[in-house]
Amino acid sequence: MTANPEASKRTKDGSTTVPNHVAIIMDGNGRWAESRGLDVSEGHHAGFENLQRVVADFAKRGVKYLTMYAFSTENWDRPESEVQGILELAIAVIAQEAQQLHENDVRIKHLGRVDRLSDELREELQQAVDMTAGNSGLTLGIAFDYGGRAEIANAAKQLIADGVSPDDIDEQKFAEYLYTSDMPDVDLLIRTGGDFRISNFLLWQTAYSEFYSSDIWWPDFYGEHIDSAFESFSERQRRFGKRI
Repeated sequence: MTANPEASKRTKDGSTTVPNHVAIIMDGNGRWAESRGLDVSEGHHAGFENLQRVVADFAKRGVKYLTMYAFSTENWDRPESEVQGILELAIAVIAQEAQQLHENDVRIKHLGRVDRLSDELREELQQAVDMTAGNSGLTLGIAFDYGGRAEIANAAKQLIADGVSPDDIDEQKFAEYLYTSDMPDVDLLIRTGGDFRISNFLLWQTAYSEFYSSDIWWPDFYGEHIDSAFESFSERQRRFGKRI
């Protein structure tokens, strides 16, 4: 999909621009736990609990697409116990929350590899995707075992495998082979936890996104912190490379 200058809209009172597609790098679970003398697993648990709250909040605000960076291709290199805890927690959360999301008209979409996931996690993800496929409310992209470079490389491989002529490959054609083929480009990219890195997240789709970094750790990022992100977004003049 291409960048769309008309993709965002004002709220009813005209004060804040609501981005059409928001992507979030959910950072700070471990530091949130450490600051409270808790195990890092407790931080991940709190982070997943906040996910439900944030999805509902963004849906109420009129956001149509929300993509969450849940687990990267590089996260496999973390301590084995932490990785196993995240995977087990993901299974439990999807099993518990998919039905509620479905009832709230949320469409779930998985972005990333599936070959390295356990059979149980892969099945839970697929069931959630299938169950919500016909919903027309907010689309929730779950980037799990996702890497931006890997996504682009995979798209190139698929183009070659499908025998697409080089003369027929342009940006639109290439985008059709990405995980986000039926989603618009990202309008607002939020990173919690205070850092200013993209961390291999949606490299193609964020080419002209507005970036917002919050010092708040992910488990505490909701409500007024989302307000601050939207207010900052409203102040940006999006030119998409043009002179205005």
